[in-house]
Amino acid sequence: TGPMNSECLGNVLHMTLSTEYFEGQYLSFSVVDHSGIAWEVDEAMASQCGYTITYINWNNIEFRASALSCHSHLEKDVFTITIEIKASYSPDMKNAATHLKSASCHYGPWSPRELVCESNYMEVSVRKEVPQTVKHFIQDKSEDRMLAFPEEKAGEASIWQIVFHQPELKKALLVSDAWSAGYGFNTTDTRVLLRIPYSAMQIQLVEAQGITFSAVRSSIFYRHQWIFLTVDTSVACPVDGVDYANETIIWTVPKYIQLLSAGATSFKDVLVEAGVDLHKLSAKEMASRKYVLLNDLNAITMKIPIGAEGGHYKTSVSNGQHGEKYTINLFLEHQWEDNKWGLTKRTIIKEIETPFEQVELAITNNSNLTMRIMNLTVGTFLPDVELANLTIEGATVPVSEAIQHGYLIYDIKYANGSKGYGIQVLFDAPSIKKEYVRADTRAYTLNVTLAFLVHPTSETFSVPVITVSAVKDAVLPSARGFCDGSNIHLIITRGNVDQNWLPFISDWHLTPEDAQKHNYGLKDNGTHLAISVPFLSSHVNYEVFHTSGIKASLHLTLKDGMTLANRRDFSVSCRISPLKLIQCLPNGTVVITAVKLVGIADLDTKQFVLRDRQCKPSLITENTATFMFNVSACGTSRKFNSATMTYENDVLYFRPGNDTPVYQLKFACSYAIKQTVDVSYESKKNPPPSIKPGFGSIALSLKLFKDKSYSDPYQELEYPVVKYLREALYFEVELLQPKDARLELYLDDCWATNSHSQDSLPQWPIIINGCENSEDSYRTIFHEVNYSPRVKLPQHFKRFEVRMFTFVRGTTLLQE
Repeated sequence: TGPMNSECLGNVLHMTLSTEYFEGQYLSFSVVDHSGIAWEVDEAMASQCGYTITYINWNNIEFRASALSCHSHLEKDVFTITIEIKASYSPDMKNAATHLKSASCHYGPWSPRELVCESNYMEVSVRKEVPQTVKHFIQDKSEDRMLAFPEEKAGEASIWQIVFHQPELKKALLVSDAWSAGYGFNTTDTRVLLRIPYSAMQIQLVEAQGITFSAVRSSIFYRHQWIFLTVDTSVACPVDGVDYANETIIWTVPKYIQLLSAGATSFKDVLVEAGVDLHKLSAKEMASRKYVLLNDLNAITMKIPIGAEGGHYKTSVSNGQHGEKYTINLFLEHQWEDNKWGLTKRTIIKEIETPFEQVELAITNNSNLTMRIMNLTVGTFLPDVELANLTIEGATVPVSEAIQHGYLIYDIKYANGSKGYGIQVLFDAPSIKKEYVRADTRAYTLNVTLAFLVHPTSETFSVPVITVSAVKDAVLPSARGFCDGSNIHLIITRGNVDQNWLPFISDWHLTPEDAQKHNYGLKDNGTHLAISVPFLSSHVNYEVFHTSGIKASLHLTLKDGMTLANRRDFSVSCRISPLKLIQCLPNGTVVITAVKLVGIADLDTKQFVLRDRQCKPSLITENTATFMFNVSACGTSRKFNSATMTYENDVLYFRPGNDTPVYQLKFACSYAIKQTVDVSYESKKNPPPSIKPGFGSIALSLKLFKDKSYSDPYQELEYPVVKYLREALYFEVELLQPKDARLELYLDDCWATNSHSQDSLPQWPIIINGCENSEDSYRTIFHEVNYSPRVKLPQHFKRFEVRMFTFVRGTTLLQE
């Protein structure tokens, strides 16, 4: 036990490192030679020198070294290897801790030829005592040796040469050149070894019984005085032969291939053994794991159930999707005798990995509604998965900083070695989306993306976590309404669900700008929304008349600010006195306002008339029409009695082609015939009134309206306004400040220019000394300004109409 453990498994030293002990550390491996020099093991060096580093399961890293690796010390039948491991928490390996492990293994007796198929290299070692019949060293023509001899002769300065035999080419390399090309060599008193990475240039792919082998045909020449000795160093290892059927791995290895059988004519099986991780298994052990080992005439087959003991699952990623693969490190040893080599031992280490299989991850919501905490678990994962970061509202947050955003992340360990991750976050955290769904219920939505890292492959995948918790904690807005002398008031008390709800009257969004334009009141302090609308407003609905008054209703809807779905409806109704609709002025002028009733469809207020249908309304809104006329006009009738004189008329509405009105509003004005008023009078000579000129600050506005109703001004985005010659332009000048009822606005001079500058030339006067320009072919028309919901002080307004014109010089049109 401990962080490093070693064992001898045949001609391989097997060392395991506990990843739990070295968790979170960066590791480097080195081998120490007999001189005490440490040589760092990288990928190229490992395949050249006989080392393999791999993960064998979730908890261990495996280091394997061949008995004849570059830095092993071989004495008799014992080989010794010293490993140096450095561990540091920094990638630059600063402050690294050094761990040394030396192990000696006995291995023997050696077979005349031993073949090793490792995961990253092929290895062949043979005895130096090559048989006398050198000319038959490979399956080749008799001139092979003659062709090889001149090549050897050309390298007299070298002791060793290697010749690679390819179908149409033979290539000789000095050992130094072959070493530079990545090939590995070793010699002892009795053996010669060649090691070949699978990436070597001289590798050929050959096929035997439908199985592909990675193969090299080679000979090593050794010159002793004038005698040339040749060692056949051909080697071949299977690169496929794995199939999957019925949840079973099927691995097939042909027994004999021609490349390794050159010169031999008879074969005999001596031993077939198999196991896992270089540990041989007995027939009983295989049966208990449901392994099957078949030794047929021409092939050896192993059948392993996927998921069986001896292998392990590891996390894999495909197209960004999380999944798993089952992997098992099988080991096969085959020994046979032939009439050339005697005994050959072939060892194959085969790491088999099943195809990717996607695995769905469970997301469990264990939220505590009472404590108002979202509690989620995500998993399960294999131990090789690590949560790397979270994406919260578009921002990537490392796990270590998640708590600063209100997220508590914790690991969950399970008895079978798997794990999960837990997430806790308060319902009221800023990143939790709150949405009103129904009645008294709000939905709390957690939307976070988890990014995971897979060890040791560094693959990544993401898991979007979207979960919704329904909580009965919604407080809806409430309202109260009332009416005063001239307005309908609605005060809404905000709840906890309507922060983004918008006020609508019908389908009209009531904004502060529109409220000001229509002279409505709109105030929102965050807790209360107050709305005030005049009785005579286009957004007020009116119902049937009674002598006691008219029912006026204001309907308001709060709509969702994102979807515009109706969320809450409010309505306030008031009884309006009929006297609010009529004014009987002492000079005999009658002002009557007719309102459109809810029960009568398609009423056009512009089509309201009096008894005399030539009398049209002077002020029109969507729901009202206001008439101003003298009691002696518009078909008004008159009645007398002893004390009063009463004038009566009707506001009527006719459907086209029908003389029977669908709307009739009767009204009357009564005046006293005889009335005595006591007036105190005192004769006093007062000085005649005088107007003294003075200076002060006033604020004026000049607006252009779309028609003579002066109800709809052009907005800033509608400029420039396009008009045709002689088309009417309706202007209104308003005194904005000061708001003093004793003041009256008079227009002295008004002129038009051909540019934005009021001083530019040419100019044309529109109003001169408060009057129209008498020289104008189409004179300015002044319009009377009457009291209305928008016009509280008519004396502060002046309205006039000008016909569209352009500037010309002679017959040439002047344009700016």
